[in-house]
Amino acid sequence: MIRAYRLRRRITRRTLPLLRWSRSLSSWLTHTWRRSLQLRVVVSTLTLSLVVMLVLGVVLTSQITDRLLEVKINAATEEMERSRTLVEGQLAGADDSGSLSVRLDSARATLTNRGSDAGQDTGVAGTFDPVLIVPGDGPRAPTSSGPADQIPQNLRAFVQNGQIAYQFATVDDPDGYSGPALIVGSPTSSNISTLELYLVFPLAGEESTLALVRGTLLVGALVLLVLLAAISMIVARQVALPIRSASRIAVRFADGRLKERMPVRGEDDMARLAMSFNEMAESLSRQITQLEEYGNLQKRFTSDVSHELRTPLTTVRMAADLIHDGSDELDPSLKRASELLVAELDRFESLLGDLLEISRHDAGVAELAAEQLDLRMCARAAVSTVRHLARETATELIVDLPNEPVGAEVDPRRVERILRNLLANAIDHGEGKPILLRLRADDAAAAFVVRDQGVGLRPGEEKLVFNRFWRSDPSRVRRSGGTGLGLAISVEDANLHNGKLEAWGEPGKGACFRLTLPRERGRKVGRSPLPLVPTSAHAVQGKTPPAAGDTAPFVGGDIAPIAGGDIAPPAGGDTAAPSVVEPAPPEGAAT
Repeated sequence: MIRAYRLRRRITRRTLPLLRWSRSLSSWLTHTWRRSLQLRVVVSTLTLSLVVMLVLGVVLTSQITDRLLEVKINAATEEMERSRTLVEGQLAGADDSGSLSVRLDSARATLTNRGSDAGQDTGVAGTFDPVLIVPGDGPRAPTSSGPADQIPQNLRAFVQNGQIAYQFATVDDPDGYSGPALIVGSPTSSNISTLELYLVFPLAGEESTLALVRGTLLVGALVLLVLLAAISMIVARQVALPIRSASRIAVRFADGRLKERMPVRGEDDMARLAMSFNEMAESLSRQITQLEEYGNLQKRFTSDVSHELRTPLTTVRMAADLIHDGSDELDPSLKRASELLVAELDRFESLLGDLLEISRHDAGVAELAAEQLDLRMCARAAVSTVRHLARETATELIVDLPNEPVGAEVDPRRVERILRNLLANAIDHGEGKPILLRLRADDAAAAFVVRDQGVGLRPGEEKLVFNRFWRSDPSRVRRSGGTGLGLAISVEDANLHNGKLEAWGEPGKGACFRLTLPRERGRKVGRSPLPLVPTSAHAVQGKTPPAAGDTAPFVGGDIAPIAGGDIAPPAGGDTAAPSVVEPAPPEGAAT
């Protein structure tokens, strides 16, 4: 057992380098095959040409072989007629007093001397070896002259039935030829009634002719394959070079080198392709330049208008505050008008602030005031900001935070704004169902998840939701009074931290937004501590909490906190433990 195990290990050690080499070679060949159009064209051309030449070679060889054998059979049949006549005449004029064996040897010698005589023409059939056989009859033993053991029994059966027949066989004469041969047999009409005459025609000449034909075809095929390989490489190169040039120029064009163009040579299809490519590149260059100009103009207009509106807004704000302070002395209609004026000014000021913030991001002057802090503070601050929205819509906010501090080097104002925008968006689209805010962290990153059970997102809207002023349903009323720039600003704030803000949603199942931030400034975000797509976990409020990795604790509106948090907010302002923020009671009720 131990010896077999050692032998197996030794074989494995010796074959492992070979396996690795074969895998690397296979990978390299696969990579080269996929990337090289020229290689595929050359290999395909050679493969098809080889198949055609193989079929053509087989057909030609078969036709030549059949023709040679047909000529050989016809000539052998004619030679058999002449030989039979000669044997019958020889036996008729021979002395009958001699033994049968002597008479047969004499007749065979006549045929042999005729075939080997330098002045005697044996015809197209070529040389042959005659065989004379007289079967045994009663007490008489079989008598033969020549290599009778080389004659097949099947052929003798046809001849004994009075038929002229032939058969291809392999002969092995110790004193003569060894190899394939054509054997022709015929009965005779001599005074020896049962005499059988056979002529053995060696096929050495035909074999040499076929070998010459095969060699010629093989050499011609090899030369033709080399020529086809060279031709296909030249043709493929003529096609591949412009394509490679177009690919390189397209890559440079995509990198921002808008002046790159393909060289135009001649007037063929490739030249027309180059001209069409250059026209397309010129058109795209003009459109990109126009879009950049329009974008810069839009950014500059937004920035200028936002700054210019600051002064009149300040003046109107002072006047509105003055009117609102004295609203108790006004009649009810004017008092209501002053309240609406102040509310709309608040909304206008929020819109102006968002425009200024987005213009700073567009101009690339947004700065990150990062500091080391506990991310749970940002979550609680964002929840306290949107608490009034939850109270108005009777929405339950569930905050699931770790028991231990989650330190990170971030800009607290921007992180709080991201969470505030996500929570306000969830309240707007949550249809009054509970909303979850969860925080988890690992050694490299921290992640927030805001999950609602509202209308959700249709396929493809998870990318559009971060566009400026985009709304899935324009008829839906914004309870938060948002400007349509909140999620767009949130994405820019996340990117400023080298983080990621992602969205997921399904119609009728709600939406989930995930914010992933690096815990150290300047690091890139890799794997997020929380999954984006919720699982199908079931949890019921007031029952056993699900596992800590669950990101979808909603089923039918039932929600449960995760990490052992209290159902009620912690007393005494304690911010260390996770909590569930219950909706505030309706206005007028005791708090």
